[in-house]
Amino acid sequence: MHVLVTVETKPHHRALLEAAAPQAEFVYKEQGADRADIAWADVLLGNVSPTLLRPTDALRWMQTASAGVDGYVHGCLPENTVLTNATGAYGLAISEYMVAVWLMLLKKLHGYRDAQPTGAWTDLGPVRSAWNSTVLVLGLGDIGGAFAKRAKSLGAKVIGVRRAGVDKPDFVDELIHTDRLDAYLPQADCVAITLPGTAQTQGMFDAARIAKMKDGAILLNVGRGTIVDSMALCAALESGKLAGAGLDVTDPEPLPADHPLWKQKNAIITPHVSGGFHLAETHERIIRIMAENLAAFCAGKPLRNVVDFETGYRKL
Repeated sequence: MHVLVTVETKPHHRALLEAAAPQAEFVYKEQGADRADIAWADVLLGNVSPTLLRPTDALRWMQTASAGVDGYVHGCLPENTVLTNATGAYGLAISEYMVAVWLMLLKKLHGYRDAQPTGAWTDLGPVRSAWNSTVLVLGLGDIGGAFAKRAKSLGAKVIGVRRAGVDKPDFVDELIHTDRLDAYLPQADCVAITLPGTAQTQGMFDAARIAKMKDGAILLNVGRGTIVDSMALCAALESGKLAGAGLDVTDPEPLPADHPLWKQKNAIITPHVSGGFHLAETHERIIRIMAENLAAFCAGKPLRNVVDFETGYRKL
């Protein structure tokens, strides 16, 4: 079996992967994987440009290092290839980022930071609390679930939003389906988006939906930038409809230097860095998922995090 590894690895990572498939031949191409590498591989661990993949390849299984797989579900993979993602690796890092940005906006810390270079000893007025607020979390996977737990621990009422399923996790106070989203938006002090990029989520928060949000609400988006209409968000921030936005993803991405979102005083924007390997533990979790799945694949056992090509989500 030929295993192509394109995710960054350290010596102890390689030892873990190779122990999971001792009979396999490994090639590590952390940068610069090409068509010849893809054509050679039976198994791909990591991400490559979808343009390198062909439906005629011999690839049997692809394990991404990302939670999002929107680039790989539109026909670039061979018909019988199994696709798995890295759900379970990112919840810690990204949920902590979300809490940090949310509290920063609630306490106006971004405003004080902006005033610091001028030496202005200025009181920016009243602040708000996470306690006793209502938080609407769209997506209750690894990332959304981890944020929901942290929001609840801070004393918020947490409403989880899912596409389907009736089992309410203990860490949410109420569970609703996406078709009821508009009815709940007017009561949410914070709307946290952790959804993947799919045809169903593209443009989900357009001007009409943002207008249904509670006056003075905060919007957090760590899912995909295409979920939120950037210009509609700008208008809502400028008018004061929304009190703030914390964005680790934007549309377009990278966000052009002259885009009006940069000029919104109550927008905190980061360049898609809440995940990745910025937290070392995320990297370790990704490799552990890959090794676990590789051992299962070699043994003919079910894999973790298998993706449904029709929905773009992990199969439940």
